[in-house]
Amino acid sequence: MTAAVLLHASASSSAQWRSLAGALAGSREVAAPDLRGYGNTPRWAGVGPFRLADEAAPLLALLDRLDAPVDLIGHSYGGAVALHLARTRPQAVRKLVLIEPVAFHLLRDGDEADAAGLKEFAGTAAAVRKAFAIGQQDEAGRIFIDYWNGEGAWSRLAPEKRAPVVAALPKLAQEIEAVLGDPAGARDMRRIHAPVLLLQGAETRLSARRVAQRLVRALPCVSHRVVPGAGHMLPLTHRDEVNRRVLEHLASPYEGGHWYGYGPTPAAANT
Repeated sequence: MTAAVLLHASASSSAQWRSLAGALAGSREVAAPDLRGYGNTPRWAGVGPFRLADEAAPLLALLDRLDAPVDLIGHSYGGAVALHLARTRPQAVRKLVLIEPVAFHLLRDGDEADAAGLKEFAGTAAAVRKAFAIGQQDEAGRIFIDYWNGEGAWSRLAPEKRAPVVAALPKLAQEIEAVLGDPAGARDMRRIHAPVLLLQGAETRLSARRVAQRLVRALPCVSHRVVPGAGHMLPLTHRDEVNRRVLEHLASPYEGGHWYGYGPTPAAANT
């Protein structure tokens, strides 16, 4: 039986996949691990800059235990980690689903729009780090949440939902370092020959839109779909549509190296 491995976003946990995991459970084994520093998974104890390879190490061990090509699904930071896994262990991935992957390292050496997207995120990341460094944890959480969810999103969160975000800030700083510092470029994505479903929210940030465009151009087998009215957190805000598209992708035939379908997305959603 094919296994599905689900990788969650920053400041989240495997619990974000409860609905999709339930939908997949009848047809395959489902593994939804907590990434380093979340849930019961210990934090990274290494020395030096934290990299996607450090995040991926225990996940590679999981792929080895499953001992068969898996369907790999990742959202946001989990999407960046999924890309790293698919690039470095392509034979272990049957199909790949990327939902708003924050692989910002792909924007280096891009065009002016890519540079603008990278600058947008890097500025936000710097503001998060600065607020955290001077002890303004609540402000750091606000900057991060409002960037991805819109101005005022933090103020609408109940205190019990703010606390896990604040607790995740040290790991979040490592994740920012990892996605900005990874050495892989767009050309390296050509190693991924598994069929890819790339899901993007129509109302997401410029930085995420530009990553999606770099991937559309670089990946050999990709179907890019934009979800109307959705932002970065579409697995939660547009759960039913995301689940449907994921299930369709995993069930679609792929034989002999021929991609089963590609559809362009509206130009307005890609700039």
